[in-house]
Amino acid sequence: MGSPYHHGERAVQERAGLADQALFSEGARRREIPEVAADFLAERTWLVVGALDASEDPWCSLLTGPPGFLDAPGPRTLDVAARPTADDPLAGALGWDGTRVGALAIDPATRRRMRINGVSRPHGNGLRVTTEQVYANCPKYIQRRDPAPAGSGPPVASRVGTRLTGDQRDLVRRADTFFVATADASGDADANHRGGAPGFVRVHSSTVLSWPDYVGNAMFNTLGNLWVRPRAGLLFPDWETGAVLRLSGAARIVWDGDPEGTGRTIEFTVERVVATDAAGLLAPDPPDPSRFNPTVPLHDPRTEEVHP
Repeated sequence: MGSPYHHGERAVQERAGLADQALFSEGARRREIPEVAADFLAERTWLVVGALDASEDPWCSLLTGPPGFLDAPGPRTLDVAARPTADDPLAGALGWDGTRVGALAIDPATRRRMRINGVSRPHGNGLRVTTEQVYANCPKYIQRRDPAPAGSGPPVASRVGTRLTGDQRDLVRRADTFFVATADASGDADANHRGGAPGFVRVHSSTVLSWPDYVGNAMFNTLGNLWVRPRAGLLFPDWETGAVLRLSGAARIVWDGDPEGTGRTIEFTVERVVATDAAGLLAPDPPDPSRFNPTVPLHDPRTEEVHP
């Protein structure tokens, strides 16, 4: 039988020397939603979704609703009773029939997460996803907190740009969590979680960020996608205000770029920025950091921004 992984995933697994571990981890993936997973989804109040827009740029968006807005009426069906707002970068793509999506349901309070990849189409006032990959991930690097949707007031206009403002750079610097969307060469999308101690995402300028690739399950879904399609969409939640910062741009793997960790770093170049107030999640209380978070070396912000 051939490898269950695509070319980019295999290439990264082999270069990292973890191909055998990756084959072991593959056993967690299935096409159907198990009953325990359906129960987990039904309790969630938010879902991270990644996909490509009309320009084939990846974006990561956030859908929210009351418990039960995620429903699995069949073994390979996930209904989502929500759609993005009109100015969300994925509003168009998630209104099409046959959009390849990656979804992430996560409960930071219990550090449980489930990933669902498949094909989306409009369904009522929401979406229906036919699942192709369903699997849980380990709890590493998830900070324990209990977020709730920021609210359902009138729509708030997003602010768009091509570089980060000072306030946006500060949000990224203090982030302990963000979400990343990528896609493989054929457009199959994936949404994933990244976490660490505040400062693990470095801000080099108003358009350049980087973060270390920490030890995981060796599947390298995100890095494998970047190997064949070096672009990504990021979503940074502001837990204190409920705002969301969405970025899309180029991303590349820098090998031997993190001597204090795995040796792998991702460098991200901002091309498009969409920031929206009160469109995300609120969790104002200090989190319980993951015990797996590596120590972040101290960086002097006066010298960190090396690019204009």
